[in-house]
Amino acid sequence: MKKHFVVLGGGTAGWMCANLLHHHFAAQGATVTLVEAPDIGIIGVGEGSTPQLRMFFHTLGIPESQWMPRCNATFKNGISFSQWSGAKGFERYFHPFPSMPDRQTAAGFLINAHLKRQGHPVNAHPDAFFLSAYLAKQHLSPKTTSNFPISINYGYHFDSGLLGEFLKEIAIQKGIRHIKARIDQVVNNQQGEIAHLISSHGQLINGDVFFDCSGFNSVLLQQHLNVEFKSFKDNLFNDAAVAIASDVLDHLPSQTLSVARKCGWSWHIPLTHRMGNGYVYSSDYICADQAEIELRSALGLLDSEVEARHLRMKVGQVAKHWHKNCVAVGLSQGFIEPLEATALHLVQETIESFISAYTAGNFSDQHQDQFNQRISARFEGIRDYIVCHFKVNSRQDSPYWLDNQHNTNLSDSLTYILQCWDGGADLTEEISRQNIEAYYPAVSWHCLLAGYGRFPNTRPTGPASHDVSVSEISHFIQQCAKGFVPHKKAVQF
Repeated sequence: MKKHFVVLGGGTAGWMCANLLHHHFAAQGATVTLVEAPDIGIIGVGEGSTPQLRMFFHTLGIPESQWMPRCNATFKNGISFSQWSGAKGFERYFHPFPSMPDRQTAAGFLINAHLKRQGHPVNAHPDAFFLSAYLAKQHLSPKTTSNFPISINYGYHFDSGLLGEFLKEIAIQKGIRHIKARIDQVVNNQQGEIAHLISSHGQLINGDVFFDCSGFNSVLLQQHLNVEFKSFKDNLFNDAAVAIASDVLDHLPSQTLSVARKCGWSWHIPLTHRMGNGYVYSSDYICADQAEIELRSALGLLDSEVEARHLRMKVGQVAKHWHKNCVAVGLSQGFIEPLEATALHLVQETIESFISAYTAGNFSDQHQDQFNQRISARFEGIRDYIVCHFKVNSRQDSPYWLDNQHNTNLSDSLTYILQCWDGGADLTEEISRQNIEAYYPAVSWHCLLAGYGRFPNTRPTGPASHDVSVSEISHFIQQCAKGFVPHKKAVQF
């Protein structure tokens, strides 16, 4: 294999791409070059991850003790959603990452959620059934003391700018070629594929496969190869954000906090040196200045001179993620609401899926169509789960939330899920029928819908068919939690 891969664009997506390509193909004779313009900054506000990022570092052989201190990183048990629902007792709920201990408790949650939908007065709030929710509430990390026989799934919080720089150093140390140059021209061969890039200094950069990590501009895939972008605007209203940093909290939370605001929602992410805060909103309902004032007011920073960064988002995905000899990765391929911190998950999934398809096709585009179907389906599956957060809200305080409730631009998949839940049918069976467990499992859908308190105000037609002891589950969770390390201690490497 004598292939040369060219990555256009740095940042976290570009350097993740370059590192994974080098890891999988360097031993077979492939080379990797990353080209980035020295005068183009990165967005750098995506500061949360899913558990999949752990496998990225494991693959590269990079321990947490090496990268986390460099990136001011903390551990993430999950996401706490606040004020998304007006249902009494369900003003806040926690979305955990599925873990092994949940096998002892999640079944009771699913049973009670089903009984609650039938009108039985049982405890069906997800927070009562998951270890990670308890850990987050107690400011405990997902890390245990040595030899403790329990482990759970977890993600990370990190400074995305520092993470990109760290991955850049790792890549250069491994021999990945790094070119600082602005690209002025993209030249095709006779087959219409990209032959080479030409820098502003006239340098020719040849390659066999090009990876477009140029952000929302999508210089190669969308601008040069004219691949269509399919907007999610009808599904997801938010198209802008404002970010403001604040002082770190004494207790160092081990969760992301998502708070519903007047025209969107705000994130609050704990790092070791600061809190990352931002307000994701729709510019159709509120202007940038008003959004900044609302966020500053919530943070107690109305009179502060702390800088605010304003961003615009292009929400949707490309019609083809791999076209000819170009693969889009990161913002150049699409972006979904940052609500569930899936941006790097999609980056990693795209690169790893390409590596698998490219290898299976004997280093050709033989499996390009299957790859595109796989990545597009993942984008749509994640989109549906995030759309559901907005669709099932019960807030009455602004046109924004009311319009989200009344939004009928739903996929068939999400429509069937809501019909199944509201009709009292087996949601786990419906998720399996649609074959969408790989995006979000049935437990996650139950946590979302039960966490909003979306239950009918009806009386049961008969006695409860099962008896779930929530007190026993609570005792089991508290016993498990005894082996977990306080979060502030866990990040002291």
